[in-house]
Amino acid sequence: MPGDALSQDPALLRGRIDTTKAHPARVYDVFLGGKDNYPVDRAAAAAALAANPRGYLDVRHNRDFMRRAVTRLAGEQGIRQFLDIGTGLPTGENVHQIAQGIAPESRIVYVDNDPVVLAHARALLTSSPEGRTDYVDADLRRPDEILEQAAKTLDFGEPVALLLVAILHFVEDAEAYPLVRELMEALPVGSHLVLSHLTDEMHPEPARAVQRTYTERGFTFVFRSATEVERFFDETPGVTLDEPGVVPVHHWHPGPAPAPPAVEEAYFDSLDDIEKIRYRDINDVTDDDINVYGASGRKG
Repeated sequence: MPGDALSQDPALLRGRIDTTKAHPARVYDVFLGGKDNYPVDRAAAAAALAANPRGYLDVRHNRDFMRRAVTRLAGEQGIRQFLDIGTGLPTGENVHQIAQGIAPESRIVYVDNDPVVLAHARALLTSSPEGRTDYVDADLRRPDEILEQAAKTLDFGEPVALLLVAILHFVEDAEAYPLVRELMEALPVGSHLVLSHLTDEMHPEPARAVQRTYTERGFTFVFRSATEVERFFDETPGVTLDEPGVVPVHHWHPGPAPAPPAVEEAYFDSLDDIEKIRYRDINDVTDDDINVYGASGRKG
């Protein structure tokens, strides 16, 4: 975790959080309708929404891609172990809730290195009695540390699903490809790699407009093309890209997304654009709305 990370006083952890600057995890939380964010994060989300009014669909469909991937792995592939790196803030349908809802004995290790996430990580540890969840306070750039800590919960003699959902666009090429290779090389045959990635390949203008609103606030995004995303699989020995390949996330084994919460029309009309997001139906999506690729592969 290391083991004492979650034993820290939550008040002290929150003291490490800078509420004067927007934070990627908290902005993501805004778009998912969460409450663990601050006015500066809502301002960043509002600026992104002004640049691309349907940009919230990228965030929501990225999350739904993760839901479908974990559902398929647990339900169809029999995977019972998940290593989720770049976890983000707890929200509805976390990995353990999805996997253990199908197979209660599933084990999940969450990994993040941000005090924003660590301060809320206890919400990720509500495992089923038959399974187990754990949280590792570590950086993606330290795969050796991640693997050492995760091995306390996961059995690396059995298949593991490595989830890198919307995290690799924060890492430059020189580090990103070797990191994925090192992580997958440590996992046994039968393991799976699941990743999603922002791109400016499909719709450059709105994607780059949103990027500008974030870079002005100190965020870094490395957009990658479909070919560059495919490299994560091609350059990892033994890993074969699954069908349908690298595709926009809403086309990866598509299915209806859960319906949004019901809301009275008058109340909905009274909300601002950010507040309306959680009530919008993401099944209302077109190819023009999505700027995120999703893919999965299996280690044979």
